[in-house]
Amino acid sequence: MRYKSQAVAYWYFAVAVALFGLQLVFGLLSAAKYLGPDPLLYILPFDVTKVIHTNLLIVWVLTGFMGATYWMVPDESRTELHSTRLAYIQLALWVVMGVTAIIGYLFRWGTGNKLLEQPLPHKIVIVIVMLMFLYNVGMTIRKSGRFTISEGVLLLGLASAAVLYLPALLHYENYTVSIFYRWWTIHLWVEGVWEMIQGGFLAYLLIRLSGADREVMEKWLYVIVGLVFIAGILGTAHHYYWVGVPSYWLPIGGFFSALEPLALIGMAAYAYAAMRRSGLAHPNKLALHWTVGSAVFTLFGAGLLGLAHTWPNVNKWTHGTLITAMHGHAAFYGAYAMIVMAMITYAMPALTRRPEGGTTLGWCSFWLQLAGMFGMTLSFATAGMGQVYLERIMGLGYLDAQLKIQVHFLMLVATASLFTVGVILFIVDFFRYAPVFEVRQEPQPRVTPARAAA
Repeated sequence: MRYKSQAVAYWYFAVAVALFGLQLVFGLLSAAKYLGPDPLLYILPFDVTKVIHTNLLIVWVLTGFMGATYWMVPDESRTELHSTRLAYIQLALWVVMGVTAIIGYLFRWGTGNKLLEQPLPHKIVIVIVMLMFLYNVGMTIRKSGRFTISEGVLLLGLASAAVLYLPALLHYENYTVSIFYRWWTIHLWVEGVWEMIQGGFLAYLLIRLSGADREVMEKWLYVIVGLVFIAGILGTAHHYYWVGVPSYWLPIGGFFSALEPLALIGMAAYAYAAMRRSGLAHPNKLALHWTVGSAVFTLFGAGLLGLAHTWPNVNKWTHGTLITAMHGHAAFYGAYAMIVMAMITYAMPALTRRPEGGTTLGWCSFWLQLAGMFGMTLSFATAGMGQVYLERIMGLGYLDAQLKIQVHFLMLVATASLFTVGVILFIVDFFRYAPVFEVRQEPQPRVTPARAAA
């Protein structure tokens, strides 16, 4: 690593991968409950395991974002972090918040607002942590006097994510109003500003790993930001179809949701172009696979599968079924889990003595995770199509329909187990190399007179 303060990123990554493993435990518990008698029914019922599973997803991905930012910003700004002490205090507060929130969910202490179940005291801590984080990053960039477009897009995404959390602090007695404003946080995170965060990391990694021209990469970032603001914001309306809002949201949501995949196509296109140009020349080929894989899997999960069921005439049948789980799992994994693992894989050789070319465990983890997630997506898709037909067309009750599609949950548990093995290998590969925080100054490229004049 080039700067001593980049060592902060390791501890954020360590917390993130540990929480990733814990998330899978509760995910497997939730899936297994579809298969028959539940011995944990009165200890860990489905509503509790699902709440913990989904909230751990948000927490570990945000932890990974923070760690990746603390790695990337010093590298891009060419300076030490403003305050490593503040970064460690922030991490400690974040971990305490996460642990107490999980304990609270076990005792049904939450708001009941999906993905935003944190009680108000925890939400206040989240706001404090985000303010500390943005202050630290902002002061680092300010003191450096160097500000790249990749950093700008990343910082815009992070700051917007913090601002869009504010509606989650408010309580609404009316359920329709509550659901309406919940999407101002959740949708505008995952289908809006988080895509800018992903784009910032993607550009950084492709510049470092493929030798792609920075100017070209950053022009693509402008395209992504523009599409996020045009399509992502108004595309929020596809969540409004069936919650009692006026009918004019149907065409708005349908049209702009159809435009949302354009940003994802842009990501995939410039990732592929960068890979073709580089010929996979960088020694850290595993990190490049995670990077390009994130762009491609995002196009598949968030783009194609999202578009497949957000059009109003389709969504009226698929809304609230396992089709949503199909889209959600593939989209979150491709867009955010994979980009975090790409940043971790890129940084680890500098933070530890892990070989730069990747390890056998690392490569096995990559392919097992991809195979497992693809299998899970297919399992949710087939189960969801059966559920739509049996419940929405044939008129069967929920429990009767679940019995008839149970075979798909056997497939789900099998493929989820394959995915889990891949994640375990990633975690083992992370922790088997002790951190070695050595500052290694990389030679700067020599500037020719022509370039200097330019």
